[in-house]
Amino acid sequence: MEELDVTRLPRNIEAEQALLGALLANNKAYEKVSEFLRPEHFSDPIHVKVFDVMARLIQKGHVADVITLKNYFEQEGTLNEVGGINYLVKLSESSSPLTNIEYYAQFVYDKFLRRELIATGYDIASEAMGENLEETTAAQIERAEKRLFNLAMHGDGQKGFQDFGSSLNAALSMIEKAYQKEGKVSGLPTGLTELDYRMGGLNDSDLIILAGRPAMGKTALAINIAYNVAEYMHGEDCKLDPHDKGVAIFSLEMSAEQLASRILSSITDTPGTKLRTGDLELGEFNRIATAVREYQKLPVYIDDTPGININTIRTRARRLKRTNGLGLIIIDYIQLISGSGDKKSEGNRVQEVSEISRGLKILAKELKVPVIALSQLNRGLEQRDDKRPLMSDLRESGSIEQDADIVMFVFRENYYIHNAEPKRNTGETDEHFNKRTEEWQQRDKETANLGEVIIGKHRHGSTGTVKLFWDGQFARFSNLMREGYMPEQRG
Repeated sequence: MEELDVTRLPRNIEAEQALLGALLANNKAYEKVSEFLRPEHFSDPIHVKVFDVMARLIQKGHVADVITLKNYFEQEGTLNEVGGINYLVKLSESSSPLTNIEYYAQFVYDKFLRRELIATGYDIASEAMGENLEETTAAQIERAEKRLFNLAMHGDGQKGFQDFGSSLNAALSMIEKAYQKEGKVSGLPTGLTELDYRMGGLNDSDLIILAGRPAMGKTALAINIAYNVAEYMHGEDCKLDPHDKGVAIFSLEMSAEQLASRILSSITDTPGTKLRTGDLELGEFNRIATAVREYQKLPVYIDDTPGININTIRTRARRLKRTNGLGLIIIDYIQLISGSGDKKSEGNRVQEVSEISRGLKILAKELKVPVIALSQLNRGLEQRDDKRPLMSDLRESGSIEQDADIVMFVFRENYYIHNAEPKRNTGETDEHFNKRTEEWQQRDKETANLGEVIIGKHRHGSTGTVKLFWDGQFARFSNLMREGYMPEQRG
């Protein structure tokens, strides 16, 4: 591959000179550009060095002008390298009006980004043409995507302080969104009214842990939320930016087809067993086929790569955000994610989980989307009389609890009641045994369709319990009518 011709790269020498001249004329102007502008953003090596020295002098409280720069470069023995005193004078005479300084700084910065884009593309092409037997093509692609995404987002992570007025206006904007929404929530609606009320919906940059023991319905609840959010995003009334529309599901336990079948079961009121066995009448099959055609354009994207690591999750989420749009990430589940391969945490699962939970929180902030990560609970709670989960039941709980903005537990008491059918005790009378059996049957019936979401941590609000209707044959949670444990009618 031909060498990259640096002389043809985008640059504007006049803008760089005008910027440096303005800074020489008024050092206070440095504050306007120092937040994002760095020496390496200049294309001319002389300008790189001049800006670097000016920045260091100003940061130390010294004056940076032609005289102090001349003295500095003389002492360093590099005055000739920067064009001598004549070029420093020329820079000072190139001064632009102070009102233009931010414009010129942004112009210089934009040219830098263009040069970086070209260089990145060249490096990607060179690596692809090379023969590195120790690295897979997939790994090269992921690294390339990461570099491009970082370049696209360059500067976003360097915003620094915001004045209080701006912060208040941003808060007001969030409140206004909530006010204008029917459900009075600022974030994405889960479709579960009381849960939305408690949480304010699913809000940008939040890491939400959804935990529970096996068979409690973690995946079912996550799928319900995913479908409800996707339907909201696909609706005509949704005012979200296209780049904020999309639900990504990283399913490390179930295949994409299994997840899709679960969603079909829920939206078509067809028991999952029928879908798995194919025991369907023609009318049922036609109804399912119609649903597929109707809902296949929902912005839901499923990645069922087993054992995926946190770095790959980040890379693919960034790519989806850039190409299709992304507003919510769901991961099922956190304990199945592989570590990054960092030797410091290798062989130490607690450290790996710490790295993963921290990585998910960073991802939520970086992409400005809520991340729902499912998590298993320790078996220890099975030994307690009261099996409602506690924060301490989180597996590798320390880091997960610390990094999470919200921790929720899915709990169905009926799971334990239903599997605890009374057995006759030695010497027990028929009357006493029958009474115990009747009490068990009554309790089993009362709790059969009752589910709970226990909010154990809420960084932005209060904790508490939300009761939901559970329909086991469709693996579906829905809003609960207070009387009679009946579900609300679906629209």
